[in-house]
Amino acid sequence: MAASLRLWRAKPSRSLRCPVASGFSSGAAAGSGRQPQLEKLTSTRQLDGVRHVILNNPKKRNALSLSMLKCLRNDILHDIESQALRVIIISAEGPVFSAGHDLKELSGEQDTKHHIEVFETCAEVMTLLQKLPVPVIAKVALEMLFTGEPISAHDALLHGLLSKVVPEDKLEEETMKIARKICETSRSVVALGKATFYKQMALDLDAAYRMTSQVMVDNLTLKDGQEGIEAFIQKRKPTWSHSMTTACK
Repeated sequence: MAASLRLWRAKPSRSLRCPVASGFSSGAAAGSGRQPQLEKLTSTRQLDGVRHVILNNPKKRNALSLSMLKCLRNDILHDIESQALRVIIISAEGPVFSAGHDLKELSGEQDTKHHIEVFETCAEVMTLLQKLPVPVIAKVALEMLFTGEPISAHDALLHGLLSKVVPEDKLEEETMKIARKICETSRSVVALGKATFYKQMALDLDAAYRMTSQVMVDNLTLKDGQEGIEAFIQKRKPTWSHSMTTACK
């Protein structure tokens, strides 16, 4: 069976917990001054610039419950501006990446306020994936759900839902190959390129070319932009600063 990768576009190894960040809780016990702890539904580890975020609720097919979405949001945003972080890989325990929303949370047992919070949190997480300064890889195996019907990884690729399809036994190898390649590049240049890609999608052709042309000029003013050119000319490996510092003229 095929498996799929999707690009949504360091320090020693460490594990990150899933605490409730400021503003993430719907409320704390009266007078406690503390926010309640989220149920831990994800696990994370980070090594050599690569952060792995794993959906870890296989008994419920990694459904996107409100708690899961909040854990995912916290794991993604943790120390996001650190130059040691270069790429995020999202994967899952169990045979299903995610079954989608937890339908029990969307039933009449919950009120409208809860339903709104679920969808607003989900929308926030999905848009975060585009706005982050680092690329995000979704390591997706088996099949994806689309309009309620299962489709193959090959069909998902044809519809533009995936960027690449590989044999399932090669999924880990291919994911890490892409992640390591990203880690070899400048964080600041990648951040500029990723932000530009999503901005130009909403523009007409002429406006997109004008904007991207200006961004290419802006890229050349960066220290890392010039470092990349000089390293190519001098046939050496570039030494990145990973900062938005402009080059001295």
